[in-house]
Amino acid sequence: MSDYFLDNEYDQIIYSTDALNHKEFERCTFRNCDLSRCNFMEVTFIDCLFLHCNFNGAKINHVALRTVSFIHCQIKEVNFAMSDKLIFEIAFTDCVLDFSKFYALKIKGTAFTNCSLIAVDFMNTDLTEVVFENCDLYRSEFTKAIANKTDFKTSINYTIDPEKTKIKKAIFSFPEVKGLLFKHDLLIK
Repeated sequence: MSDYFLDNEYDQIIYSTDALNHKEFERCTFRNCDLSRCNFMEVTFIDCLFLHCNFNGAKINHVALRTVSFIHCQIKEVNFAMSDKLIFEIAFTDCVLDFSKFYALKIKGTAFTNCSLIAVDFMNTDLTEVVFENCDLYRSEFTKAIANKTDFKTSINYTIDPEKTKIKKAIFSFPEVKGLLFKHDLLIK
């Protein structure tokens, strides 16, 4: 049985490896917390908000993220692939998610706003109706992803192979749309 916390606020806490394990947080706010050492196990976050938190390198294992927002967070090299897939709803604003992994997750409708997503693994991910607003997607991988109706129009540096990624009705803008032609080694002027 896990401990349950409702409507709590946590500020400037440096969490140890297993400090949050076997706990459930609902409508809680975490501000300026360092969760980078955490090895999350059986942790549930429902309607929670993370502001200016550090998750760099944290081990996200068997974590439920149900309507969770991350704002101004550092989330480098985090593997979300082991997250609980039931009601997996997240949003990121002004976050750095470089080298993180969303491999094979269903993140339909997720919003990434003003985020750095350098070398992020979106392989086999359902990105249907995801919005990448003002994001840097340099070297992010989209092979076998479903990016139907995904909005890339204000983002930069993406390279997507339309032969290996479903992009029906996805939204792109010029000149960044050249990222769909990268493999043809064309000069677009």
